Amino acid sequence: MRVPEFGHGLAEALLVEWVAGVGDRVERGDVVAVVETDKASVEVVAERGGRLTAHAAAAGTILASGDVLYRLATD
Repeated sequence: MRVPEFGHGLAEALLVEWVAGVGDRVERGDVVAVVETDKASVEVVAERGGRLTAHAAAAGTILASGDVLYRLATD
């Protein structure tokens, strides 16, 4: 799964925290991570259900829209 587009000319976000850990099962719409742009904190939600198999970045990392954020194994 990738870092979402934030719109309004915002191309980067700071990964503030992981809500879902590696190995956790998530359902579509569950909060996976929290990122912060210049304008707001944003909850990143799962686009589909599955088991989170990897985080692609550590908290405190600056990410660009479209970067890989996490990997998900679907059923």
